[in-house]
Amino acid sequence: MITASSVVTSTTPLWYATRATGVIALVLLTASVVLGVLVQVRHATERWPRLVAIGVHRNLSLLVTVFLVLHIGTAELDSFAPVGWFAVLVPFLSAYRPLWLGLGTVAFDLLIAITVTSLLRTRVGHRWWRLVHWFSYACWPLAVVHGLGTGSDAKSPVILGLTVLCVLAVAAAGVWRLNSGWPEHAGLRVTAGSFGAIALVAGAAWTIGGPLHAGWAARAGTPAPPAAGPGGSPSTASAAASALPPLPLTTSTTGTISTVTSASGQATVTINGTGTTSQVVYQVVITGPAAQGGGVQMTGSRVTFGPTGSPALYTGHVTGLSGGDIQAAVTGPASAGVNLALNLTIRGPSVSGTLAASAGGGR
Repeated sequence: MITASSVVTSTTPLWYATRATGVIALVLLTASVVLGVLVQVRHATERWPRLVAIGVHRNLSLLVTVFLVLHIGTAELDSFAPVGWFAVLVPFLSAYRPLWLGLGTVAFDLLIAITVTSLLRTRVGHRWWRLVHWFSYACWPLAVVHGLGTGSDAKSPVILGLTVLCVLAVAAAGVWRLNSGWPEHAGLRVTAGSFGAIALVAGAAWTIGGPLHAGWAARAGTPAPPAAGPGGSPSTASAAASALPPLPLTTSTTGTISTVTSASGQATVTINGTGTTSQVVYQVVITGPAAQGGGVQMTGSRVTFGPTGSPALYTGHVTGLSGGDIQAAVTGPASAGVNLALNLTIRGPSVSGTLAASAGGGR
């Protein structure tokens, strides 16, 4: 039996590049922040003198900028999300998830200011450099929230695990920084530590109730299809969408899974499901070479979705997979888009779980 967790997905190279460079930039930025704390507490050893920490810290900041430029460039070249070049520098102007993408823009602007003033430190003076450099403490959390709010694979165990590790690393460095020199300025240190703890708890609650919750694509601001066509009359896309229950929707689902492997080693995994609390049906087909030990190396996919009376009204493909979590983007008449998020448990030939559908077709 081939389970969903053994299927290897494949999406567009630009999407992979955007997500990879974004994750790498976050990891490097985290390392830069931690090293910055080491420099502040004047931590040094014979093998790791303070001068080396300062040099590595500066080089990491430059490397973060390089990966952010690649991250932004690949996102702009990918036509799926209408970001716009102007929104790269001016926050909250993008049509695609404006708040969460705007926070990333603010973080990018701050990082540019920090990098430029660091390169020109001898010219701008220590006082101005130090004032601007304090914004690095705002740059990092903005980048974390941006990644969770805008990223399409926040539920991925690898991505979520890396994000948690980055948060724990900076939290540990923060505790070290507050403890260094204690009890000098004890009141200020306690206040800063309290705000930090509150921010961690609030961030965890938001992550669980937001990016990790079903239907986040629609709530995050993924553009919905237009409601009317030329002249104010309802468009074909709107008429088609009206045949569905109101979007966004979340429904429990049951269905079946089957696997067929040909003599040439090509495998086809087919999942058919029905919404138990909404009148919708879907089919997910994943094809590719059979993987050693079970599963399939995906080279192609097809997804259909629609009301029970028109099950293939929307068609598209798989855009992400992690265990029993399957994401898909499907389009209907006049390019009306719907984003699907399946969370399935597979038991033998049967599947059950939840289906979330939101207008916009986000990845």
